[in-house]
Amino acid sequence: MAKKFVPPPDEGLPPWLATFADLVTLLMCFFVLLLSFANQDVAKFRTLMGSVKDAFGVQTERPEATHAAYSPTRLEKKGVNLNQEQKVVLDLTMQLRALIEEDTELKRSTGVSAEREGVLVRVEAAYLFKEGEAKLSAEAPKVLANVLKILSEYNFNCVIRGHTADVDTGTGIYPSNWELSAARAAAALRYLVEQGGIDPRRLKAVGYAGTRPLVPNDKEVDRVRNRRVEFLLHRPEMETW
Repeated sequence: MAKKFVPPPDEGLPPWLATFADLVTLLMCFFVLLLSFANQDVAKFRTLMGSVKDAFGVQTERPEATHAAYSPTRLEKKGVNLNQEQKVVLDLTMQLRALIEEDTELKRSTGVSAEREGVLVRVEAAYLFKEGEAKLSAEAPKVLANVLKILSEYNFNCVIRGHTADVDTGTGIYPSNWELSAARAAAALRYLVEQGGIDPRRLKAVGYAGTRPLVPNDKEVDRVRNRRVEFLLHRPEMETW
């Protein structure tokens, strides 16, 4: 009985494999084009990076400029389970930090931290005002522009808090630090309203003089830290000073 003739196999790749390889190559080219057209937003990337770190409970050390007054520890453990409000506060904090880090000079004099009430932006008074004055300096708009960006994009209110050291100025215009700290807070508020078009009903200004120091007023370098202006960004339903 004669054997059945079996044709020899074709040389090279099977036809289906060549078609599959072409399809994969086209898909790769498509995603490369999408990546090339995408705009890389550094601030959003840093926000995403911070959110991922917090989601995995990464333990971080806060910079010196963002410590709360007399805080018991510099190490903090971020909670894994965040509600929607906490996520918004975290997003604002990371955005502001990313904006401030772009300016080396601004980074040295400004700190951003997430607080229980909202997001706190703390700025050394020397960056915003000359000594004993309540007129905004030429560098002040850099800080206020970042605050304006958040107030324009988010439905948050802002409390502006003026602080001084324990040394009384005693000038003719401002007889005490109470008048000076309140006048500085009011000057920042007026800028947000007049230059940024923010509804004044969303803003408050208050002067604390030297009653709320960050650190003891033992040295001049500590007094510089205590002379500051704070911007507390919080939700409208939270009535806080």
